[in-house]
Amino acid sequence: MKTNDASTIQHPSLREGLGGPSGGLIIEIDNGSGFCFGVTTAIKKAEEELAKGSVLYCLGDIVHNGMECERLKQMGLITINHDEMARLHNVKVLLRAHGEPPETYELARRNNIEIIDATCPVVLKLQKRIKEQYETPNSSPKGEAGRGLVIFGKKGHAEVLGLVGQTQGTAIVIESYDEVKKLDFTRDIYLYSQTTKSLDEFHRIIEYIQQHISPSATFKSFDTICRSVANRMPNISQFAARHDLILFVCGRKSSNGKVLYNECRRVNPNTHLVEGPDEIDPSWLQGVDSIGICGATSTPKWLMEQCRDAIQHI
Repeated sequence: MKTNDASTIQHPSLREGLGGPSGGLIIEIDNGSGFCFGVTTAIKKAEEELAKGSVLYCLGDIVHNGMECERLKQMGLITINHDEMARLHNVKVLLRAHGEPPETYELARRNNIEIIDATCPVVLKLQKRIKEQYETPNSSPKGEAGRGLVIFGKKGHAEVLGLVGQTQGTAIVIESYDEVKKLDFTRDIYLYSQTTKSLDEFHRIIEYIQQHISPSATFKSFDTICRSVANRMPNISQFAARHDLILFVCGRKSSNGKVLYNECRRVNPNTHLVEGPDEIDPSWLQGVDSIGICGATSTPKWLMEQCRDAIQHI
């Protein structure tokens, strides 16, 4: 078993009743799991502001992980929604990695709110590209700007709201391959993707549009999926395949978490999603020799370590 790319602990004391006859139970934490760059930066900025003694608000959950949000809440971070922000003046508000539409920045300007902008650079670049596409006249007879902009993403997701906001709400959002059939193939289509969506599904959508687009219409696709997330798919597949049991640690709101969890389940049906150590069922551990613990880009390493420690105490 390879151990150079993950945190592996072997427990001979757990051999009887849990492990097989060949040795003790092996618990491995996937080193490829855990916060992505964007989430790490957002949390670091929050911690730095709170360390100064500042009153700091965060627009929406800083990360789709309840336990990490609770940790920062204990440090003083106050999570608010857009309606609550509209009533604030002369304060500091942190924008999380997902990004925000232009209206949020305008609101901050009007209310003299200092923005601590932690929008992920990958998301910022995507927002800029969509805004430029929206403002560029297309090939239709009227040369209408912004027509035919399609975003492959989760409806209502914070990042997607920020992307649609670059088009004054005109972009069409499709959540899955099944929804691509609803598009108007007689018109130009400019396809983008939320940064954390499945690369394979995105390519399937592209193929379908290519097969059905009208000869008189233009179709262009732009691969805007974050590679730090997309590259986790093959890595987590290999990780899931080499263990008897997989614990996927993830908040149930996490978009990329659902994608990665489903991939683990595809490779290893003995995969269970838990938000924290309290959700681990001792019966899952019976008869297994090795347990892999992994998670989403919104899963903190300390939480995966807590799950490992909980197994040791069962």
